[in-house]
Amino acid sequence: MTAVRLVILGRQGSGKGTQAARLVEAYDTVHISTGDMLRAAVGAETELGLQARAVMDAGELVGDDLINSIVAERLAQDDVAEHGFLLDGYPRTPDQAAALEGILAEAGTPMDAAMNLDVPVDEVTVRMMARGRADDTAEAIRRRLDLYESETAPLLAWFADRGLLEVVDGLGAEDDVFIRLTLAIDRRLSVGDAS
Repeated sequence: MTAVRLVILGRQGSGKGTQAARLVEAYDTVHISTGDMLRAAVGAETELGLQARAVMDAGELVGDDLINSIVAERLAQDDVAEHGFLLDGYPRTPDQAAALEGILAEAGTPMDAAMNLDVPVDEVTVRMMARGRADDTAEAIRRRLDLYESETAPLLAWFADRGLLEVVDGLGAEDDVFIRLTLAIDRRLSVGDAS
């Protein structure tokens, strides 16, 4: 099977985590989330991990330069070279997406697609309210979704401009959504094989 190189995007409550886990299994690829990467780099006490720990210990967000370097370090590992990747939580901005494009170009492995799991705001709000978490108040959910929209709209445009964006309807049964995702990915892979 061809190694896939994908980014998965979607609002909080869209089912992105569930679908990411299923895609990783279906395509025998490596699930890479920003949080996992940071924890792994910190745990392995790599030079970048130590820098990230210092930033996080100070209660600050890890900046683009550092996160891009940690991503580059992770994508250079053998398991990713062999199996590809599903990036989750990165890139978050067009600048990070451009850095990712550069990392992949250097490795000679272009990205296959950015999958946007599209679930309307009112539906993800209902889903998050139903989880009953203490921090899932209507106000907090609205703030998080507004932030996602403002951060992600330019990123979606960036991927669309490069012909990489696949918008997949995230409504309906989990299995139906998964089938839609795999059909879109398989279509991308067959186009890539033909070129």
